[in-house]
Amino acid sequence: MRIFRLVSGTAAALALVSGLAVAEPAAARDRLSPGAAVALGALGGLAVGAAVGAAVAQPQPPIVYRAPPPPPPVYVEERRVPVYYERPVRERVYVEQCTTERYREWVPGWGWEHRSRRVCH
Repeated sequence: MRIFRLVSGTAAALALVSGLAVAEPAAARDRLSPGAAVALGALGGLAVGAAVGAAVAQPQPPIVYRAPPPPPPVYVEERRVPVYYERPVRERVYVEQCTTERYREWVPGWGWEHRSRRVCH
């Protein structure tokens, strides 16, 4: 069905474009009066519009919805939570306190040099 819609839509578009490409302004040698040319143009447009509308408005198959199966049953066990509990014992953790110490030192043959060292307590 989709291929038919695609082909018919393409054919209608091709007919419309080719009709516009071939169309020329009415010349004096044409045997149609301007009113007749307008009427033929309107009828041609109506025919092309009907063809495109018929191609687009194909009846769609009904949408069938099937509900998914129910989920499996869930069993919940209740855990017994102790009412009273002992507070965990915290161990003492030794944390080093470190600082950076900056100082100047005399270097023979060079002069004063800035140095730093890390001192931890």
